[in-house]
Amino acid sequence: MPENIGRGWNDRQSRSDRGRQRHETTRKIRPLNLNFLDLDSSVLSPFQDAASRMRRLGLRPDEFEEVFSRSSGPGGQNVNKVSTAVTLVHRPSRISVTVQETRSQYRNRQLAVNRLISLIEETRRKQVAERRAASEQERRRNSRRPRALRREIRKSKERRAEIKQSRAKISPE
Repeated sequence: MPENIGRGWNDRQSRSDRGRQRHETTRKIRPLNLNFLDLDSSVLSPFQDAASRMRRLGLRPDEFEEVFSRSSGPGGQNVNKVSTAVTLVHRPSRISVTVQETRSQYRNRQLAVNRLISLIEETRRKQVAERRAASEQERRRNSRRPRALRREIRKSKERRAEIKQSRAKISPE
């Protein structure tokens, strides 16, 4: 019996099930096949302009990897037979998004690209905010205290010293 049985790339007969009709599905993995010219159209992104967002972030299509697999949930025979779920991975940051909301692989792919770009934007915004907060904290730590505050601290220390002096043992003379 031939090794490859069925209609396409994802139909392969299981070794444990030779002679029966059950098949197992392999996941299709490929790099994101997008040209910046294609990204400019509303084909990829009906929301915001995905190409300009990717350019602004310095992202290239070869940094992404798409994985198509069978979806679950509502959608009937279509989601059971067609690989409609899309997992998009940004390799450098290892951020991934899986979308299986619609019956259409095409629409799930659009949603995945937009969500992944939004996640990357959010993580970069957080990184910038953390760096800014750290530098601001360092600046405050290294800055000199105002003169009035130094005087106030000095007075409170002197008051504390007087209280401690009053607690001292009285010498028997």
